[in-house]
Amino acid sequence: MIREPFLVAASLSGAADAEWARAAAEHVDVALLGGVALDPASRAAARDLVARGRSEFLPADPLAFVAAQLDALADAPVRPGVNVRSATTEPIRDVARICADRGAVCEVNAHCRQPELRAVGCGESLLADSDRLARSVAAASGAGATTSVKVRAEVPGVDLRAVAETVAAAGADWLHVDAMDSEAVVADVAAAVDGAAESGDGGALADLTVVANNGVRGRETVAEYGAHGADAVSVGRPTEDPPVLARVADAVAEWRAGTLRSRAGETGSEPGVRP
Repeated sequence: MIREPFLVAASLSGAADAEWARAAAEHVDVALLGGVALDPASRAAARDLVARGRSEFLPADPLAFVAAQLDALADAPVRPGVNVRSATTEPIRDVARICADRGAVCEVNAHCRQPELRAVGCGESLLADSDRLARSVAAASGAGATTSVKVRAEVPGVDLRAVAETVAAAGADWLHVDAMDSEAVVADVAAAVDGAAESGDGGALADLTVVANNGVRGRETVAEYGAHGADAVSVGRPTEDPPVLARVADAVAEWRAGTLRSRAGETGSEPGVRP
């Protein structure tokens, strides 16, 4: 399947706002704001995180905050989105409507591993509850927003290929994979997507875009994820390090042009085509 590689600025808790996105816009294609806690349970957990020194967005009205932040990027040369946490589905549907009205991405957070968030059913805990994860994704996709799901590797008992099938069936457009120390898991997910496409009856899984995250710092890591079959890569902390971000952006541009070379010196994928 033809896919144009792209670069995502991944959300940074308490830091990824409209100003941050504008600073990264020269280099990235998509900027995911957040994460933003939406419902009472997730907001209580976020307040607990702040109490122990973490940075979190805790506006009085999270939906109004998201709308204002996205509106502040209306004239920016970047596609915005927002990463959201919620233990219930209705706030996800509400924020997805805001995203859909603005052409923004709504990203369901099934990624955060802080005990406070897991205890209330947010973040990584969704990976162990496929029904609830599917409902959260369906709430976003049903509202008309391009829907991403942020997940992490190395969660005991969780098969990310099965997660990919679940979220795709629920309407997800992207699977944003934090590979942790298991970069090859991206290859497993991409192989499942490609297998669905090749079978001709793979349904929604065949159209899932795989975004690879973790350790992306330049040409070698971009080439590695491209060789594993990713459609795009994302960076978090490097968004606050302009030289590193520029280096990653140059590598993604080479990937898009089909001139990116791997560690072994071999040319990476053709433009927009999985290797």
